[in-house]
Amino acid sequence: MNMQSDFSAVPPPGCPAHGSGKRVPLYGPEFAADPGAYYTYMRSYGPAAPVELSPGVEATLVTDYSAALQLLQNPDTFRKDSRRWRDYNEGKVTRDNPVVPLLEYRPNCMFTDGAEHMRLRQAVTDSLAKVDTHRLSRHVERVADYLMDQFIARGSADLLNDYAKLLPLFVFNELFGCPAEIGDRVIFGISGIFDGINAEKANEVLGQSVSELVALKRRQPGEDVTSWLMQHHSQLTDEEMVHQLVLLLGSGAEPQRNLIANALLLLLSDERYAGAGLLVEDALDDVLWNSPPMSNYAPHYPVSDVDFAGTRLRAGDLVLVSIAAANTDPALSASRQQLSKRAHLAWSAGPHACPAKDTAQLIGVVAIEKLLNQLPDIELAVPESSLTWRPGPFNRGLTALPARFTPIRTDKQPVAQQQIPTGDHRGHAQNKQEKGGLWSSFLSWWRA
Repeated sequence: MNMQSDFSAVPPPGCPAHGSGKRVPLYGPEFAADPGAYYTYMRSYGPAAPVELSPGVEATLVTDYSAALQLLQNPDTFRKDSRRWRDYNEGKVTRDNPVVPLLEYRPNCMFTDGAEHMRLRQAVTDSLAKVDTHRLSRHVERVADYLMDQFIARGSADLLNDYAKLLPLFVFNELFGCPAEIGDRVIFGISGIFDGINAEKANEVLGQSVSELVALKRRQPGEDVTSWLMQHHSQLTDEEMVHQLVLLLGSGAEPQRNLIANALLLLLSDERYAGAGLLVEDALDDVLWNSPPMSNYAPHYPVSDVDFAGTRLRAGDLVLVSIAAANTDPALSASRQQLSKRAHLAWSAGPHACPAKDTAQLIGVVAIEKLLNQLPDIELAVPESSLTWRPGPFNRGLTALPARFTPIRTDKQPVAQQQIPTGDHRGHAQNKQEKGGLWSSFLSWWRA
């Protein structure tokens, strides 16, 4: 399935930019339905185009592969510290804007530069390097078994919301050593932030729960990423620990769910994957090239006024990379994709390239293979054309992925879907015996 649309440089339906002097909007149902048409149109501006991420939030979007690499690999000219963001500093963009949580400064390795970035990133990469891949694979399989046991007896499932969305959250709770009472709130926080449901409360709950996790691991370290990060010679403060963990949990969960779901869609809809010639790894590479989970991101800010990619940029302008557009740049030949599968920009590039790409790839492969092996006759339950995509400028994610298959009996009974607690959690230690959330349910299921 070729996810890049073949359009001439005309404004897509619903796009108010053409002939009006307005910026190209990267929000709303029109953009979500066919971003490829927008990218094709934006290329008429040259390697970079003027866009609007949400009402009132202006940015420059790089759509050219070579220009994207130049930006990502040039930290002397383009910095990541969003305290340089001029429109935000001048009050043109307010903190309550829905895109700000993914752009505002946090003291972690994504939003720092130079020596501080190297110190924080080294702590992250060294800690992730200690992850036992065999143990991780086994845990992904356990989580997959649990999630499938919730729906295999009924012969239908929403592979996004019943599987791809939840699996990374459960896996990361294990990786980071979250006990049940903290893990439930971590899941609530991450889900709420990215789904936009009670996002302010979700962000508060996530911060509180991660702070409690840091305090717990200071007292009781274990064999987990949180403890390894804490024990690293860079000696992260508690504040730095919280911000690294929020980054790792949040930036891992959302792209991972989209990677799994988008690959499953490809495997269930593209005739190329009907035979035995192509593997799950091929589908993942296809998605990373043509429908990357993070489609537009990598925010940068010029240090000073500069001419870049045919565009005059002022110091502090917000500049993003369209990973989706750069990967499908017409100047990038198909033969280059085939010869260099990992030349795509889905993991970014340069000093801020994703430090967890091998872990993400492993989780995706195991999760998809486990599902397809367990449900060999699974198929889409609706026409592919009826599927819808979540609106927003940053992610490429489905709203649902309905599927059907032959029902399978299981010895373990499904666990009733329970609400993750959202109220005052200060007394959570005294309430452990009360009805828990999703992570508690999984731990109970596994121990049964």
